[in-house]
Amino acid sequence: MILIMRSADGVDIDDRTARARIRDAAITRFAADGVAATSVRAIAADADVSPGLVIHHYGSKDALRHECDEYVAAVIRQQKHDVLVSGASFDPVAALRAAQSHVPLTRYLARTVIDGSPHVAELIDELVDDAASYMADGVATGMLRPTEYPYARAAIVTLMSLGMLVLHEHVDRLLGVDLTRDMSRVDDAVLATAYIGPMLELFTKGLIADEVAAAMRTVFVDGDAQALQQEEEPAS
Repeated sequence: MILIMRSADGVDIDDRTARARIRDAAITRFAADGVAATSVRAIAADADVSPGLVIHHYGSKDALRHECDEYVAAVIRQQKHDVLVSGASFDPVAALRAAQSHVPLTRYLARTVIDGSPHVAELIDELVDDAASYMADGVATGMLRPTEYPYARAAIVTLMSLGMLVLHEHVDRLLGVDLTRDMSRVDDAVLATAYIGPMLELFTKGLIADEVAAAMRTVFVDGDAQALQQEEEPAS
């Protein structure tokens, strides 16, 4: 959490530790320029510390990037958990404001999940595991529907969300909504009709007609289960 305090004479005081300032500066730089193009010196300058202090706290740029991954995952996990355990007291406006406060984190994810680093798989695994956990909380509080596939559902939703972030420029081009920017700057009518409305419809009413879904389930889900059972049965 970034803490900016104000002194008696009205001057802003950054109350973060040097380690936290370095991490936050790295998240912003990685989001803007990518990990490979970002130097320790640039991060140090943004954090108002020396390059040596960056190495002192983190050891290497790679270790700093790993710390950024962990921080981003933790913030997302906490935010989603807070929403999904709220149950009947859920406040959509407060939830949107909370999401807006983490705009640099969405930009970070949009940029870093495509850089090919081995850390990306670790980050995505953690995001999916976290999603499975907080979505289970959502089921328990009645905010989400139960599922036969808790882990798979969490993985699919997480990967779909990350895909939207990676393609945020095309989302903006087609729908007029940039998912990596402060949503409070988007016209409410555009946000409602171009993004929130269609997303709510997709996730609440679904996409495939019931009779088609039933036919597909019979062939692909129930049929696979029966085939597997037949394979396991010993020959007479």
